[in-house]
Amino acid sequence: MSDLPKEILAETKFLRMIQAGHWTYVQRPNTTGAIAIVALTDNREIILVKQHRIPVDRTVIELPAGLVGDLDEHADESLITAAERELVEETGYHATNIQVLFDGVSSAGLTDERIHLVLATGLSKVSDGGGDATEDISVHVVSLDNVDAWINAQRQLGCDVDFKVFAGLYYVRTCRKPCVQQNRF
Repeated sequence: MSDLPKEILAETKFLRMIQAGHWTYVQRPNTTGAIAIVALTDNREIILVKQHRIPVDRTVIELPAGLVGDLDEHADESLITAAERELVEETGYHATNIQVLFDGVSSAGLTDERIHLVLATGLSKVSDGGGDATEDISVHVVSLDNVDAWINAQRQLGCDVDFKVFAGLYYVRTCRKPCVQQNRF
């Protein structure tokens, strides 16, 4: 642990910029973490979302994801509850089985944010999804057999791909339960 004094340089509703010694980084205030959801249908399909992301000024292919406890009404929610809420909000799917797989830092040189990768199965469509009023999300149900070709086609159209998509696909293809049970993460 660092004993460096920390100074808050700027703060908004969603970000806090901190100076610690010679390093400047950001935190997400008012949240207890973030989740990214590997949502798998019974037909060997993965549910992905696409949305325009202002910082990169491009449409990005992502796993359904969101913040944990970021709003007053969600202040004490668990990772599982946040995953249930975000999955329905973004994709319109409800999961009967949700399991936290592992967690890691998202960009250790920029932020202290930790993202928890979550597996969601037993899916049923309950709404259209598309995100909340501030989001414009399109939902894509893609066969695991064709997901590489689909991602490549989307890249040819100018989309970026969030690295968590690749982490989720790696888990689905390589690990499943053995990696988690053997603490390989």
